[in-house]
Amino acid sequence: MEFEGSLMSHLKERREPLMCNEVWGGNRKIVRAVQLSSLTAWVASLPLNEGEGGGDLYYMSVCSNDLISRVALADVSGHGGMVNATTEVLHRLFRENIDTWDQSDFMRGLNDAFLLSGQNKYATAIILSFHRVTGQLVFCNAGQLPPLWYHARAKTWGWLNEDDDVPATKALGLPIGLIPGTGYRQTEVTLEPSDLLVLYTDGITEAENNAGQSLDREQLLNWAREAAIDSPEALGRALLERHQSFQGKCRGDDETLLVLQRDKASLVSSPEDVVVNDQTSTSPC
Repeated sequence: MEFEGSLMSHLKERREPLMCNEVWGGNRKIVRAVQLSSLTAWVASLPLNEGEGGGDLYYMSVCSNDLISRVALADVSGHGGMVNATTEVLHRLFRENIDTWDQSDFMRGLNDAFLLSGQNKYATAIILSFHRVTGQLVFCNAGQLPPLWYHARAKTWGWLNEDDDVPATKALGLPIGLIPGTGYRQTEVTLEPSDLLVLYTDGITEAENNAGQSLDREQLLNWAREAAIDSPEALGRALLERHQSFQGKCRGDDETLLVLQRDKASLVSSPEDVVVNDQTSTSPC
């Protein structure tokens, strides 16, 4: 289906590998497939005011040892030039922590940077780190609703949740920039080959149509269950087409969708003699 005003009708998608020690991202309009370390990503971001950039920030990096891929999606209060300083902070923190598996310093630095900016800004965010040898995925959720998770082996959809006892409809963690010294919980899971994750901002799930009906997360999950899962791009495009068809021209917020998939086979057959942070280790940094 061709639809007016969509980011896919205006942009030609590029597929590029992310090199070791590279940090990429921002808050501009884009459709792009990115190859990380044993992880394929597809991001589509449509700011409400295209010329200024949006409040949705997306960032990705690959560590200098080609072992750790990190992905972040944040929704900052405000738009355009007001968010530019935040994009610079995220880029710096990605660079400083590019070889670090533990995300505690990253999250603490991000929270402090917002508080010290003096702009009274805050953000919801989710940060994920993936280790290509072990398949371990560590994530911190700061007020974002949980991503969708497709379990390839079981062929079932669910949520990437910090706690199975907490309803998936509830946002977890405190947004960044509200309280000094906030600690953020890290949760570790195993991402199996061909598993998919769908990250999104509230511009996706809080969309309304001409009749005043609101989209919700359960509907997004239902759309995912009905969509093609041949690749992150196929799934992402199918979800955006459903979203655009539902919403029409009733846009009111920045919209970002980010789909991740673990590759079927790791680029390293054995974790032996893998050097991380100048130490030989069979576990993440």
